This record gives sequence, structure tokens and C-alpha cells, in this order.
Amino acid sequence: MDFKKIRTETTVVTRQKDQFYKGTGNIYETVAILTKRANQIATEMKEELNKKIEEFATNNDSLEEVFENREQIEIAKFYERLPKPTLIAIHEFLHDEIYFRNPRKDSQDDF
Repeated sequence: MDFKKIRTETTVVTRQKDQFYKGTGNIYETVAILTKRANQIATEMKEELNKKIEEFATNNDSLEEVFENREQIEIAKFYERLPKPTLIAIHEFLHDEIYFRNPRKDSQDDF
């Protein structure tokens, strides 16, 4: 996922509760969906950040010398400025960019 292209708020904003009933009809189910998606996004962001930081890592066996790596600091600052995973998940949900299904509801429709 390209986090640079995501255009959403970087701070929390007040939302209309009715928007979260779309698609599920249940606010608690929506919260569960948002939680799972936010965890997926956070994991993906963390893996990407670790890969980029490892590229600039230096191997020092000496504990006495600690060097600040300017590239690592800039990468970390970039990721700190990105929207939080929860806000990205909310944006995706409100714009119908999340695929979700409830197997219990699907199986009840068969009867």
C-alpha cells in the first residue's frame, strides 16, 4: 500500500454515527471491522518502516559509540506524519474501500 497517496485527516474529527451503520446495520460489527483493518494497516506500515530503516542500518559492535543516522531519522519523521492506521481504516470504510463479510449472516440467509 502506498501511504503517500492516502488523502485523509491526520487528526481525529467528529463523525456522524449514522455513517457507521452503512453496510453492516450494527455499530459494534463496524467497530470490529475497523479494528481488524487498522491492525492490518499498522502491521503493513511497521513492516515497511523496518525494511526502510534496515537499509540504512550500520553494524556497530561497540556500545560506546552511537551514531545518529540522518536517513533513519528522516524516514521515522515521515512515518510519524502519516495518518494513523485507525483514521485510514475509517476513511476506507466510509468510502466503501473495505471488503468485509459476516459468515454467520451468510449462513443464516441459507435457511
